[in-house]
Amino acid sequence: MKRWLIFTGLILLITASLVWTEKKRVAGSAGPGAVLYFVADTEREMTRLPVAFTAMPDDEEIKIGDEMARRYVNPTDQGGRKRPLSATVTEDYVREVGERVSAHARRKLPYRFHYIDQPWVVNAFALPGGHVFIGKGLISLMDSEDELAAVLGHEVEHIDYYHAAERVQTERALRKVPLGVLVAIPVEVFEAGYSKDEELEADREGTRLAVAAGYSPLGALRMFETYERLYREYVTKAETPQEELAGVAMETLEGYFRSHPLTSERIAQVRRMITAENWGDLTSERPLRIAYVLWGERARHAHEQHQYEHAVRAATYSLKLQPDQPGVLEVLARAQFMLADFEAAAATDRRLLERKPADVDLACRYASALGARGDPAMAAREFQEWLAAAKVPDAGVIAEMKVDAAGLWLLAGNSKPAAGIERELKRHHDNPRTPEMVGNLGSWYYRAGRYDRAASLLRSAMEQRPQETAFEIQLGWTLVAQRSYGSALGWFTELVLRVGSLPEAEMGAAVAKWESRQPDDALVHFGVAIRDEPVWLNDRWVKALYAPDVAKSIAEMRAERERRQKKDRGMR
Repeated sequence: MKRWLIFTGLILLITASLVWTEKKRVAGSAGPGAVLYFVADTEREMTRLPVAFTAMPDDEEIKIGDEMARRYVNPTDQGGRKRPLSATVTEDYVREVGERVSAHARRKLPYRFHYIDQPWVVNAFALPGGHVFIGKGLISLMDSEDELAAVLGHEVEHIDYYHAAERVQTERALRKVPLGVLVAIPVEVFEAGYSKDEELEADREGTRLAVAAGYSPLGALRMFETYERLYREYVTKAETPQEELAGVAMETLEGYFRSHPLTSERIAQVRRMITAENWGDLTSERPLRIAYVLWGERARHAHEQHQYEHAVRAATYSLKLQPDQPGVLEVLARAQFMLADFEAAAATDRRLLERKPADVDLACRYASALGARGDPAMAAREFQEWLAAAKVPDAGVIAEMKVDAAGLWLLAGNSKPAAGIERELKRHHDNPRTPEMVGNLGSWYYRAGRYDRAASLLRSAMEQRPQETAFEIQLGWTLVAQRSYGSALGWFTELVLRVGSLPEAEMGAAVAKWESRQPDDALVHFGVAIRDEPVWLNDRWVKALYAPDVAKSIAEMRAERERRQKKDRGMR
């Protein structure tokens, strides 16, 4: 399961890495093709130069590297927002491991370690003078701290053994340009790797650094085995179109790093070192302390891709490693809800409410999960007991949460609390939160099958909050339940035109057209809805949240779609 989760989005990560480097570049054209031509041209021109350079003075090398690194070191993301806490935690960890490893380097330079918080950067590279960068995509492939130490040690040795500095000297000798121009060398040139001998040297000496710092040489071995497995699984055995695309990406990556030795050679060298250096008993590896961060990121990514089962598994594992993660709990609760595991979703929401008892939206989601779970009377009592124990000091917040309690009683067949809420809302119509409370109550009336009252309340809410997407969608579904198909289609169509394709609106249009005997158009909307949100095919989820006829119509459309697809395949 773990490897499957890691590699599910690999094609996106690898192909987008090239796009990312284009966006981050300050000047010049250094895409993958340009970089390869640059390196190849440099290697051809090397024949005109002396066999070796005089070592560049450290201060000069540091100055060049600092200027290059300045273009990559950025405390904010591209949107101008601060880096997420997970990125800060990861960079601190990378710096800690990097400093431990680099302490054993021959050259005592100011080694600095940077984390690129982009999942498609499946790479690490070093700049002259001591800067080492590593991407999230590469760290996500690791299982131990020893693997991280091996990668960072490898990059440190590209600096320690003057590989990075000599690349700058080569450019200076070939182009005859001053120092001020050298700092504009595309950073991608250093990402593109070095000669076979230099790469093997960095492997060898980087492994020594890691072992000197107390790590197992198995870290290096496992990283190379991971690279080999990636190539074998995603290049040589591509079968589906998606895997074929992954193969193209892997070939691109292979070309981009074509100066690296074959993985089999790198593995063989480390194994020889283990034997020659008597490292055979260094088998104990340290856990990757930020593994919980990586698993949390996988959970978020899986949820965004509507892969809810994978999101639940990744989030559960992340929380096992580090329980105190509200953001991952949030992902877990949402994924559990979308899987129609309402009991688990309610329990996770309850854990979140212990931290944020005054969160109105969270309380509403908790109530929704309780109601979808079944036994609405028990759900109403459970919610009220929680609300009483929460001791929320804000009377306005309590009033909003009481709407959800009344909604649960509606599901249980008791409309008195809801009627009382309506009277209160009429008396406080000037409250700025009243439209949201009215709309929320209208949504509960819909779930209780009281469609006329639901439509009335939703229209009232929309008079004060026009173009409120949630209210528009709910009103559209209410109109479908009232069999006002034309009006419902009007709402859904206008919403899609204004906001763009929304799965709820697409499925609403599909059901409205199916029930009004427009099967061809209905199936078009149906296809878009299940493509964008597969949960519509979960019968339990639909039955818990929508009118009874909705699940019936979806089942019929699904059967008809499959019948037509089968017929089309038979005609080919």
